[in-house]
Amino acid sequence: MAQPDSPVRPARPPLPRSGSDPVRPGYLQGTLDGLLTGDQAPDELPLFQTTFVVVDLETTGGAPDGGGITEIGAVKVRGGEELGTLATLVNPDQPIPPFITVLTGITQAMLLPAPRIAEVLPSFLEFIRGAVLVAHNAPYDVGFLKAACAQLGQPWPNPRVLDTAALARRVLTRDEVPNRKLGTLAAYFRTSRQPSHRALDDAQATVDVLHGLIARLGGHGVQTVGEAIEFARAVTPTQRRKRYLADGLPKAPGVYIFRAADDRPLYVGTSGDIATRVRSYFTAAEKRARMSEMLAAAERVEAIECAHALEAEVRELRLIAAHAPPYNRRSKFPERKVWLKLTSEPYPRLSVVRQLAPDDDAYLGPFTSRRGAELAAAGIHDAVPLRQCTHKLSTKTVTPACALAELGRCAAPCEHRISPAEYERTATIPLRVATMEDPQVVVDALLARIEVLAAEHRYEEAATVRGRLTAVLRATLRMQRLAGLTRIAELAAARRTEAGGWELVVVRHGRLAGAATAAPGVHPRPVLDLVRATAETVLPGHGPVPSASAEESERILAWLERPETRLVEVSAGWASPVRGAARFRDLLAKAESASSAQVSTERL
Repeated sequence: MAQPDSPVRPARPPLPRSGSDPVRPGYLQGTLDGLLTGDQAPDELPLFQTTFVVVDLETTGGAPDGGGITEIGAVKVRGGEELGTLATLVNPDQPIPPFITVLTGITQAMLLPAPRIAEVLPSFLEFIRGAVLVAHNAPYDVGFLKAACAQLGQPWPNPRVLDTAALARRVLTRDEVPNRKLGTLAAYFRTSRQPSHRALDDAQATVDVLHGLIARLGGHGVQTVGEAIEFARAVTPTQRRKRYLADGLPKAPGVYIFRAADDRPLYVGTSGDIATRVRSYFTAAEKRARMSEMLAAAERVEAIECAHALEAEVRELRLIAAHAPPYNRRSKFPERKVWLKLTSEPYPRLSVVRQLAPDDDAYLGPFTSRRGAELAAAGIHDAVPLRQCTHKLSTKTVTPACALAELGRCAAPCEHRISPAEYERTATIPLRVATMEDPQVVVDALLARIEVLAAEHRYEEAATVRGRLTAVLRATLRMQRLAGLTRIAELAAARRTEAGGWELVVVRHGRLAGAATAAPGVHPRPVLDLVRATAETVLPGHGPVPSASAEESERILAWLERPETRLVEVSAGWASPVRGAARFRDLLAKAESASSAQVSTERL
């Protein structure tokens, strides 16, 4: 750092000066990547192996976008050893307020020959590369540095940041120090260098404060840089008290279950790294109120390792369906799914049911709610002349007609104005074709109705019909995709892992029957043969999801449809109807987008 009465070289930004060792180069660029071993992540690096760059800035005051940096001081340390320093004055291209000169001793004359931030910033960014950035009241210093990068078009490297002021609030009590100012902490830890409102002096004092705080962290069970950063954040007492629940969990894909004292499942989740995911519940990043309530009741975490992410997702769905944990919101009650089906009688009608019978030959679903099923039914009724009454009709007995017959919206089969054969031809067969094969008749009818309503400026009614069209298309597309998979007795597929191995699955009638991973260098065929031999026996059933939940089959479909997945063996052709609902994907996307835009407008 240049002293007030010493000359400053303006020609180029000063390089970092070396520490006490005269043989050491200007500074040692120790990156985290060079220190890691095996699969150890930066957050799991022990504190004594972590490279820190402690930085302090002097500025003209004000906000980062309105003030300028006048001095940068940075010290690189690791394991208590100083690796290098960087110190320079910076010409901010603006006047120095008098109170800043009084506070720091930095005058306008000292800054005129100093390099500008554009010359200094590249050296500073290189100096901090790969290290954890440390500052006292870090948001202030980092704010100025990020603003300088943005102004000069330099990408901010986004290093991990540790704030010694925030850390001191967690480590030290009011009985020990009255406040967390740098001068107070320096006096408390009896640092060898005292802060003086000059960048390098303050950075060196912060180094000693950092070491003093790290020495106190051991008593709190904080050993790694990730734990230190999280410890400095605002976490609840419950999160601190229950942090031990994350100990000893595997770093592998799988399912984790938070259990209460009576072993009752409270919450089920899945992750590609169980240990890391569970630890996140005990950090400041977890702000959900229901999760805080769940953690207060949790007494242990059970981990179920899986071969790969797909098996973990499927196991999660099955566990949630089986136990209905109180803190899970999704996929808890698959039995509540409903279907639309044609009743078995001379003049069939649509009926909302919980399950399909083996003799049901025309149906649509599954729907997540009765409201969704009724919306799709309304769309079908707009397009196909099915009766809407709920009476059980007879070919021998006449029943009085309802108002729909008088309005010409029903062929009045109740009064035998139409024969069963004609009703079959005009209503039942078109519905079967629309749901099982080609929904064109429904799409054309609803689009024509929307055009008429729009031409008459009846936009709200047109939006209602558009919602019905969306419900019909979404349900038909979903059912046809599911049926294409679930009719296959057995399907084997594989996907390369990042490490060079293979993820393997065996799917039977849309249900995950077996899963495994072939390690790198191991031929996947013997592993796949073993999976097939030990896979779950799955019997065929009726409907598009006879052997699993719709969510499970859709997770499998998403995995299979990814371009990197390879089909190894299929017992039958995997196909969808040539003129099926899939050809209306673009229309469905437009309808859903229009509905979302309408909802957003209504909320304003």
